[in-house]
Amino acid sequence: MNEKVNSGSRNVAIVGPYLSGKTTLLESLLFVTGAISRKGSVKDANTVGDNAQEARDRQMSVEVSAASADYNGTRFTFIDCPGSVEFAQETYNALIGVDAAIVVCEPINDRVLTLAPLFKFLDDWEIPHLVFVNKMDRANIHVLETLHALKAVSSRPLVAHQYPIMGGEQLIGFIDLVTEQAYHYHTGAPADPVPFPEELKAEEHTARAEMLEALANFDDHLLEELLEDIEPPQEEILKDLKMELGADLVVPVFFGVAEQDYGVRPLLEALLREAPEPETTAERRLSKIKDNGTLAQVLKTYYTPQGGKLSLVRVWQGKLTDGIVLNGIRAGGIYRLMGQQLQQVNQVGAGEIVALSRMEGIKTGDTLSTNSQAVQLPKVEQLEPVYALAIIPEKRNDEVKLSGAITKLLEEDPSLAWEQHGDTHEVILWGQGEIHLQVALDRLRRKYNLPMTTHLPQVPYKETIRKATSSVHGRYKHQSGGHGQFGDVYLDIKPLGRGEGFNFSETIVGGVVPRQYIPGVETGVREFLAHGPLGFPVVDVAVTLTNGSYHSVDSSEQAFKQAARLAMQTGLPQCQPTLLEPIIRVQVTTPSEFTSKVMQLLTGRRGQILGYEAIHDWQGWDSITGYLPQAEMQNFIVELRSQTLGVGSFHWEFDHLQEVPDKLAERILAANSGNGGNGNSK
Repeated sequence: MNEKVNSGSRNVAIVGPYLSGKTTLLESLLFVTGAISRKGSVKDANTVGDNAQEARDRQMSVEVSAASADYNGTRFTFIDCPGSVEFAQETYNALIGVDAAIVVCEPINDRVLTLAPLFKFLDDWEIPHLVFVNKMDRANIHVLETLHALKAVSSRPLVAHQYPIMGGEQLIGFIDLVTEQAYHYHTGAPADPVPFPEELKAEEHTARAEMLEALANFDDHLLEELLEDIEPPQEEILKDLKMELGADLVVPVFFGVAEQDYGVRPLLEALLREAPEPETTAERRLSKIKDNGTLAQVLKTYYTPQGGKLSLVRVWQGKLTDGIVLNGIRAGGIYRLMGQQLQQVNQVGAGEIVALSRMEGIKTGDTLSTNSQAVQLPKVEQLEPVYALAIIPEKRNDEVKLSGAITKLLEEDPSLAWEQHGDTHEVILWGQGEIHLQVALDRLRRKYNLPMTTHLPQVPYKETIRKATSSVHGRYKHQSGGHGQFGDVYLDIKPLGRGEGFNFSETIVGGVVPRQYIPGVETGVREFLAHGPLGFPVVDVAVTLTNGSYHSVDSSEQAFKQAARLAMQTGLPQCQPTLLEPIIRVQVTTPSEFTSKVMQLLTGRRGQILGYEAIHDWQGWDSITGYLPQAEMQNFIVELRSQTLGVGSFHWEFDHLQEVPDKLAERILAANSGNGGNGNSK
């Protein structure tokens, strides 16, 4: 690295489930560090985080927010991340740029399972993290029960850093398990040291012993001290906590009430003392990368009304200076963020998280470098879309603006996707759930003045035939003065095996249909198959041109195309047309305790279970594989999440077409007829 990393800084993500109090914790962190003089609240819609209108309307985080504060000579940059699973991509993209993460949760055992996917991501990426058990004023279970529940969903050992002191149901203080000093909380002020509460001595001793034993698993010297009943020095314990937290080997646990600032200062002190410095994080992340230039990575893309495009970046190496050219693009400016407020700076060093303006063509996850041959930093895998809506501009004239607006929308949120479906001709917006898409639609309306109407996407049904027919005759003869039109064909039609598509051939002998007209016959057949007798595209059919006749003056390729259409119109209904539906192959990931419910969910939606197995690198989780009709997929993710505390997910891909059961086919065809026979049905 050619520039010294600024060790006087820390980049910390605040993550955790929806409603755990992350944005409130950010507000408290900014308040106790003096970065803001007055705390806002989510309810009053005046917090530094959740500053987007879409977030304030819903009182929930829908994108990451950055804010900086100085504390004891160290600059902290906090990244407040959404908690809803529907915005997990935002969280994951930001996490790979921080030095540590605070996992915020509530002392409610039934909700602890919602942390499992987040813990797995943090451990897969080896991101150091601490747990802050928030809302301890609402705790109705013993702290040891909460710790036990947390340990069950983490692959890393959790170690209590504090032992809470409760006064009835209220949190009134804590015991630091390193120093064994007790403290009492005071609203709006630092906690005061108080005498050790003797009634908690046994419980505190047990918790401290568990912490030391966990640390001793990674330190032979500490293990020897414990075996010989030697009290380890505080400096040694803190050194072990710093080393093992920094290597993502242990997860320290803290307790507090962010709304009252309880536990926030001890948490800050631990981040200052024990969280890895940016230099340590950079060395780990860049260990296999050799690049002498400035190196940064985009964690988030914003389109703001005031500043246009902003790219939130982590500087891994080198420095950013005003007007720097990265990836061949000149940055328009360098800014520190405080929610929606921008503070322009001329230069920042490695270890900082800042925003660059007007980096056109640069996307979230991209590696930025002054070196044209720079290697690419690993980036987060993009989540697959699982929920869709068909969208139509309310104003027809807005259709020309839609593509450009959606492109910007996808830059801000890479977990969105869109397509113009080839069969149904609908514009389909894909995302991670209903709220996710509603937020995207709100942005289209607010930012780009593109209000949309929506409906569930139509299912791309197909049709095929069950039996063959031969020598189907089609004759097209038209006389309107001058040259007429004449084409005459005989076709054989037969079904093909599922998935074989369409095949056209000819067995013409003697020139009864001249060679130059045969392509017209195939075109006519293909055009008719685009909209079969049931109203849907026809697949898995073979058509053979066997005979015909022509007129030396009036025949043309166009006439033979029309003759072929007439023959297909006569012949295909005789072949027992039948409706086909797309079948997707799904792989559902769920905690083992919900496996039977998920299998019932699949079979209840006409699904077929192919099997299930334990996930080898994720203890207590199963993978279930099955087939599911696409018609049953639309709200599948909604019901799956409701059955699995919100943590169930699935991967899907199209697998094959399958005949629709007769009674269901009748309802679909009746609905299609009611829609005017346009070939599409919901």
